[in-house]
Formats: sequence, C-alpha cells, structure tokens
Amino acid sequence: MGICKYKGKQLYPHLFSPLRIGNIKMKNRIICAPTSPSMITTEGHMTPEMIAYLERKAQGGAAVVTYGESIVHSKTGKSHDKQLQLDSYGVRQGLTETTRAIHDAGALANIQLSHGGMYGGLASVGGGHDKSGVAWGVSDMEMPQGHVKEMPTEMVYEIIESYGKGALLCKEVGFDMVQVHAAHGWLFSQFLSPTWNKRTDEFGGSLENRARFFIKSVEAVRKACGPKFPIEVRINGDDFLEGGLTQEDCIEVAKMVDGKCDLINVSCGNHEDPSMFQRTHPSAFFPHGVNVYLGAEIKKHVKTPIATVGSLQDPAQMEEIIATGQADVVEIARESLADPDLPKKALLGQADDITPCLRCYECFGATGELEMVKCSANPIIGQEMQARFGVEPAQEKKKVLVVGGGPAGMEAAITAAQRGHDVTLVEKQDHLGGNLIPAGSAYFKGDYLELAKVLEKRVYENGVHVQLNTEVTSSYIKGFDPDALFVAIGSKECNPPIPGLDSDKVIMAIDAELHPEKLGKKVVIMGGGLVGCEGAIGWHHEGHDCTIIEMKPEVAMECNSFYRGGLLPRIYDAATVMYNTSVKAVTEEGVLVCDADGKESVIEADSVVCALGFKSEYEKVDALSDMVDEYYIIGDCQKVGKVYDAMSTAYYAACRV
Repeated sequence: MGICKYKGKQLYPHLFSPLRIGNIKMKNRIICAPTSPSMITTEGHMTPEMIAYLERKAQGGAAVVTYGESIVHSKTGKSHDKQLQLDSYGVRQGLTETTRAIHDAGALANIQLSHGGMYGGLASVGGGHDKSGVAWGVSDMEMPQGHVKEMPTEMVYEIIESYGKGALLCKEVGFDMVQVHAAHGWLFSQFLSPTWNKRTDEFGGSLENRARFFIKSVEAVRKACGPKFPIEVRINGDDFLEGGLTQEDCIEVAKMVDGKCDLINVSCGNHEDPSMFQRTHPSAFFPHGVNVYLGAEIKKHVKTPIATVGSLQDPAQMEEIIATGQADVVEIARESLADPDLPKKALLGQADDITPCLRCYECFGATGELEMVKCSANPIIGQEMQARFGVEPAQEKKKVLVVGGGPAGMEAAITAAQRGHDVTLVEKQDHLGGNLIPAGSAYFKGDYLELAKVLEKRVYENGVHVQLNTEVTSSYIKGFDPDALFVAIGSKECNPPIPGLDSDKVIMAIDAELHPEKLGKKVVIMGGGLVGCEGAIGWHHEGHDCTIIEMKPEVAMECNSFYRGGLLPRIYDAATVMYNTSVKAVTEEGVLVCDADGKESVIEADSVVCALGFKSEYEKVDALSDMVDEYYIIGDCQKVGKVYDAMSTAYYAACRV
C-alpha cells in the first residue's frame, strides 16, 4: 500500500500525518520558517537568486515554505536595508514567479506580512541605509538610535488597511497562506508591550487595547482574503524583557486571536536586542527545542493549531513534540539552510544523513556583510542558481588522491566520488574529522561533532577508499600517481618564540580542547581569538579558573556580530580578560605580561594554553602540489578560515575535476 511506502511514516507517524488548515492540506507537519536574506532589489522586488533559494527549500519536502518580513507599508515600516515591499510598483511579477517555483517544487507558499514600527525610521540589525530620519512607533520615546514619534491614530488605521491590501496581493499572485508577524520587537510587538506602549487612545492602556492594532490587522487580512484562506500569526510566548509581556500575557494574546486565524506560531524575545537575539534564534548555548515549551503552554488555552520553533533539527524530537501534544506543526529556519532535504531524508528514514546546523550565525552575518546568504555546512546556499541542476557527472573518470581528512578533505572526497571519480582519502591520524573534533569538544559545540559524523558516513557510503595513520609525502604521491590531487592538510598552531613556551605547564589549544584533564585549576590562555575564548567557556564549565591574555583591545573579533553578541557575555562569565596586554614569558609562577602602559606583572597559572592562532604550511603544501599537474589546495592549508571556507572551497574544487 502507498501509505506504508516510506520508512519515515513508521518512524515519525505524527510528523508525517497531514493537517488541514483553512482551504489547504499540509502533506506533513514541517514548515520552512520565515527567512528573508538580502537577495532583494533596492526597489523591494524579488530576484532570481531569492526565488532559487526558496525553490531549493521546497524541493526538500517541507509542506510549506515561508518567505519572511514582507513590508506592507514601506514608507513607515521598512526596517532593513533591502526588504520585499508589497506596495512597490512592479512587485507582482517576482512574487508570481516565486509562488510558481515553490509550487512546482512540491510545497505550499507562505509569506510573512511585517512592519518594523519604530525601526522603519531607525537603524536596526538590518542596517541603517537610506533611513527617512522619522521613526513612527507606538509612543514618543528616545532610543539609542534616535527619537521615536508616536504614530497618529489615522496612520494606525492606514497601516491596518495596508495589511488587508498586502494580503490580498499575496493571495492574487498565488500564495497559499500569509503570516501576520506580531513578535520579535517589530510593530505589533511594540504596541503589545507595556514597556513601550504609553498611549492614551484606543490602542493603549489595557492589554486588550494594546492588542487592538494587531487584532484589527488580522481581521483586515481575513476580510480581504476570505473565510477559508489560511492565516498564520506569529506571536511571542514570552518577551523575556523586564516590564514586557510575560508568558501569562502572551497566553491572553493568543486567546484574543484564537478563531481569527488558522495557525498560531509561537516564538519569543526581541530581534533587535543582541543578547535576546540569541534566544529568539537559539545559539549553541541553548538546547535544541529550547522555546518549544512556550507554544506547548499556549496550546492548552486555544483551539487553533500551534506551530513551534527553536533550533529544531532532529526528526525524532519533532515527532515527540507533535506526538505528545506540545504543538501541531514544527517550523525550521536555519536548519532548512544547513539541509533543505531534512523533511525528505526523515521521510525516507535517513535521519543519520541530515546535515546539522552549527548555529554559528554565518547565515545572518552574510545578509548584512554580503547582501546574500551562506551556510557553513552547506556550500550551495546562496548559490542555488549555479547548483540547481545538482552535481554534474565527470566527463572523464580520474584517479583522485585527497590528502587530509578534515571537513575540506571529506567534502572534496564525497563530491568527487559522487561525480564518478575513483577517490582515495589519506589521513595521518587514526580518525577523520580534522579540527571539527577539537572544535566540538566544548559542552556547547556538539553540532560540530555531528557534522564530522555525517561527513564521515558519506565518505564511506560514496565508496571513497580511506587510509588512516598515514602521512602523505612526495614519494607517496609519486608512487600513487594520481590524475588529480587535493591538498587538504589543514593548518598548524602558531608557536611563537616566547621564552618558556617549552615549559611542561604549556599545552597547545587543540590538545587542551581534546584533553582538558591535562589542565590545572588556574588556566591562563594566551590569545583571545575564537579558539581561546570558546576554550575558556568550556574549561570554566568544567571547573577551571580562566584568564585570557589578548594584545588587541577586543576578543573574538573574527566571528560575526550575531554570534559574538551571545559569546561575549559568556566569555566574561567564564574568564578574566586582560586587553591590550602582551605575553613576555612563561615562568615557573605563570605568565609574565606587559600592559599598554608598559607595566609588567605575573599572572599565576597551573597551566598555560597557547591559543595564538594558526598558520598554513605553504612549504609543505607546495612540495605536495608540485608533484601533480592537476592539483587543488583547499581548506586551511590554502588560507586559514572557518568551516564555511573549508566546505565551500572543497565542494567547488571537486566540481571542477
């Protein structure tokens, strides 16, 4: 019978049960949550790159794919530098192409209706380019970014009308449903909050009054789109802000909208607060599913189905959430970038092949820095146009040698083998994984170990010949005689000529990450880069007293601002940080340092961790690559970088063999 065709329906029967909301039937309980990278024109229109990005998600088997933050009233509500503007002339063509692409790939199309409120005129995490200088918000107030003027009542009603117009436009161009965004500190969230809302008209005062703008806008959407057209609303389950909406308040808001919509999506926090951003979009410091309980509590009080969010990526966990009645739908955002095929793989019973999200925020960072999107674990994200036809088979089968079994070496081996080449991967250690293994050793970095596990599994499943405990030399390459060579030998830890660095109390960072039992009680970390800082957090968690010595005025400067926002408070909780300080020597007592004023002092230490960075071994790289006419240098041995750099250089190099 067809109903028993897929293993996933037996493993996850609730996750893969259909759900009818309004006039649509979801084929499963998985929605690709609203995401809105900056691949939008300056006029507020869709681009082919944005459409291809959404199409790729739809191909992965989710029931619904949602585009995020479409602005309904752009003259007051455009919070980011580049956002889709539903009231922009000419926007319909790109939207129509979007819905067709999503439908053709097998999913339903959803779109989030949004307004930035005061951030429509103030700089936000989405940028400050071309701001009007006039910020219309819930009440008159002073923000660090500038003054906010209270939105006149007539403007409130104008925006209510724009929600109806925007929703109707979306319906007309083929969207199957819309989502009204009332969370994360944007317009309706600002009106709902007693901290910000000081109005004395019909939209201020009691919770019922503060919710009136939101409720009237939902009603305007319903009136415009009809009784059966599905409306999803996104609300907070808790503002997590002193003086803001509590969990009990959010339950009352949900009751107000119960029956007026078809799906209630429960999130939390404030997108604009750097510390709260880490909870709204859970960082690695939170468990997967950290926000599920918020939706589960609201579900007890309403009849409308509940959608839940919060760094979900394990189908078994998703199944449990739905089976135990905590929610009716799960929504995935960053995980749909790391592996758009999660729904399909879960359906086929291939959960062990799902690429995990590393929760590194490279995707968020790219939207501002590059005006596009990227993913550390998935090289094609942001380049879907080039990759839409998959990996092309090799025109000529070649004998390929990959030197190094880190993320770059494994990704290159997998891709080359998938293209039909005869691939051998040689690794000098007794295991694959490279620096993913020490990187994943801290208590909050388990996703890195999971990535190493998934890549290793793919290496073997794709028929790559693996040889461990072997260091490749020029003579080895000569004897092997490959047609093509990948050099992926990684990088070497920096070991500068500091007096006393050969002391028994000095341990290199990777060794310390892998063997924290070697560390004494008092640990001094030389170097305040990401390795030293994350190490300090992990070692403090295990009971060590940590001090970080950094010669620059800041720490962890190499990571993006989104990850850094959650990292810094934990660094300060875990360690004493000495800025503008250089290491002069390692002594019997500890570490001799010199501050910016030239004052020297000794920091007592039982153990000294050397975390002074990495360098590429170019002489070794050149000696190996010179042995073969066709060679590719990938990962850290090309240029020391992040997981994204390793995976991306490897994938695209392997596509060229």
